[in-house]
Amino acid sequence: MPETTAQISRRALLGAAALGTLMPEPSNAADYRIIDPHVHVWKHDPSFPFAQGANVPTRDAAPETLLDHMKANGVSKTVLIQVIHYRYDNSYILDSSDRYPEQMMAVVILDAEDEATPALMRTYVKDHGLAGLRLFGAREPDGSMPWLKSAAALKSWDVAQEFGLVMDLEVLAEGGGGPSIPALITLARKYPGIRLVLDHLLEPEMDEGEHFGLDERWETLAPEKNVFFKFTSINLDICRESGVPATQVLRRAVDLYGADRVMWGSDIGTSSGTYKDMVQRMVDASVLLSPAERQAVFHDTGRRVFIKGGSKR
Repeated sequence: MPETTAQISRRALLGAAALGTLMPEPSNAADYRIIDPHVHVWKHDPSFPFAQGANVPTRDAAPETLLDHMKANGVSKTVLIQVIHYRYDNSYILDSSDRYPEQMMAVVILDAEDEATPALMRTYVKDHGLAGLRLFGAREPDGSMPWLKSAAALKSWDVAQEFGLVMDLEVLAEGGGGPSIPALITLARKYPGIRLVLDHLLEPEMDEGEHFGLDERWETLAPEKNVFFKFTSINLDICRESGVPATQVLRRAVDLYGADRVMWGSDIGTSSGTYKDMVQRMVDASVLLSPAERQAVFHDTGRRVFIKGGSKR
């Protein structure tokens, strides 16, 4: 039986290890330029109230603290991703990106089925240099995702195409995001001017098989050049908890899509651990990448994909 792509990739890695030809482990983050395209900020501030019933940690994750973390760890820019604590009120991250325009840009969460959303997106682009829209939700029992591709939701996709914004997607469903991939491919082809960014590698079941969950369904995304992937602390946590080698998961993702379509994201603000630890874990996970691939994953891909105001502004 012919070998699969995953088997060939796994066999090559093991063979290289046996010969002692793998790259030496990078020692620290100071050797690289770094952009972090997945951070969360919030603050207990009556001027920016949380959504009713939100479960918010007691400790703040303010942008001023983030700036200190960035400076200490060699991170030049971040993309602020709206947290569910504020639901659809994006005032806090827009205020933060306005106050620190050289270091931060915003990706908001809005209800794509709300008829007011397209106009609001245009306002955010004009007034705040919006970088993208984040959509997330679950699949219905029949597999449909109206929050993603209903007639109303597609009007928000039209605005994203108009400005060249990022559509940052997360599918919350049992068994990972694999069943949503055909719909994502349809959208990627319908909107070639949009960069689709899939959070947490679209949450594969990484403890399943030699492909680390990036199976034949994920392989169908490889030809879609406007689809990109974040490898985040959530993936690293799952690797650690499941005993899966993060180095090989990242190698598999880069082999499948190319380093120019994969980017690291810390998920600071919702994932546990210090920022220093998150950055170092990313560096440690990159041991099987070449220097050029590491630079793409750490910096170049995120810098090219996330553009303040969109690529067509």
